[in-house]
Amino acid sequence: MRQKKISIRDVAALAGTSVGSASRVINGAANVTPEVRAKVERAIAALRYRPNHAAQALRSRSSKTIGCMFSDVTNPLYARAFRALEARFFNAGYMLLLANGLNDPKREVSILNTFQLRGMDGVIIAPGNERDPDVLDAVQNLTMPAVIYDRDMDVKADAVLYDHAKGIADTVRHLISLGHTRIALVLWQARSRPVRRRIEGYKAAFKAAHLPVPDLLIQGPSPTSSAYDAITDLLGRPDAPTAIIAQGTQTLSSTLRAIATMGKRVPEDISVVGIGDSDFAEDYAPPLTVLRTPVESVADCASAMLLERIQARSGEAQSEPRTSVFPYALIERQSCGPVKRRAG
Repeated sequence: MRQKKISIRDVAALAGTSVGSASRVINGAANVTPEVRAKVERAIAALRYRPNHAAQALRSRSSKTIGCMFSDVTNPLYARAFRALEARFFNAGYMLLLANGLNDPKREVSILNTFQLRGMDGVIIAPGNERDPDVLDAVQNLTMPAVIYDRDMDVKADAVLYDHAKGIADTVRHLISLGHTRIALVLWQARSRPVRRRIEGYKAAFKAAHLPVPDLLIQGPSPTSSAYDAITDLLGRPDAPTAIIAQGTQTLSSTLRAIATMGKRVPEDISVVGIGDSDFAEDYAPPLTVLRTPVESVADCASAMLLERIQARSGEAQSEPRTSVFPYALIERQSCGPVKRRAG
C-alpha cells in the first residue's frame, strides 16, 4: 500500500497551529514565537516531514541559500570567517553553502557557474585568482547579489576588505621602535590582495623610516606550508633577522620550531609577531604578539550588505557598490623585546 505523502497541513494540524505559521517556521521567517517554532519543529520531526524546497523556491523566488567560495578552506582565517558568516545567515533563515576554489581559476569559474545554475539568493566570494579575466567575467555575469571578501576585483559588487598594508606597516614600525631593522616577513606565494598588501605595507614602513628594505621576504607554496627549513637557513646566516612577522598558525608554529632548533629564545634573541590571533598564540610560552583580524565585524558587515541587496532585488533601484575597510589590531603580548646587542 502506498504511504500517504505528508503535507504542511498535516504538520500544522499536529502542531496545533495555522498553515501560515507552519509555513513561516519551515521557511525560516523571523516573525514566529519560540513556542510556535518549537511546536512545529516537533511535528516535523514526528511526521518526518520533508518540505519540497524546489517548489518553495519557485513560489517565493528564493532558494534561502547563499553560496560562499573561498580560495582555500584549510586556511584558518577562512575557516573562522565561514563560521562567523554561517551563524549570521542561519539566524536570518539562510543556509550558507561552502565551496573550495583551491586557487584554480577553472575550478573557481565552475563554482560560480554552479551558484548561478542553482539559483542561489546571493554569494560571498574570495577567489584566489581575483584578476583572472574568466573569473572576473563569471562574477560579472552573476544575476544575484555578490559581496567580495578581501579581494581587489574590477566588478560591480559590494566588498569587505582588511587593511593589510597598514597592519603590517604598524607592526614594522613597532619593531623598529624596539631597535629592529632586520625584520623578516613570512607569507605564502600568491598574487591575491592579502599577500600583495602585506608586502606593500612592509616595504612602505622601512621607506618611511628611511631604512633600506631588507631582503628577508620568505614565501611558502601554500598558506599552511611549513617555514621550518627556510627560517632555519635564515637564522644560520651572519645577517640573520632579529624579528619575524609570520602568517597563520601552521607557518607561525613551524617558524617557532625553527627558532627553538637554532637555540634562540623569544623574545630575548628574536622577536616574533603572528598575523592572525588564535588560542595557540595566546597559550604559547611566551604569549605571542599578534595582528588580530576583525573577523566578527567583517562577518556582520558582509552579511548585512548581502541581505540588504537580496531584500532590495525586487522593486527599488540598486545603489552603487559599497566598500568597507577594516583595520587590524596589534595585540601586544610578550614575544617582542628590544633588539639584542651583539657583543664585541
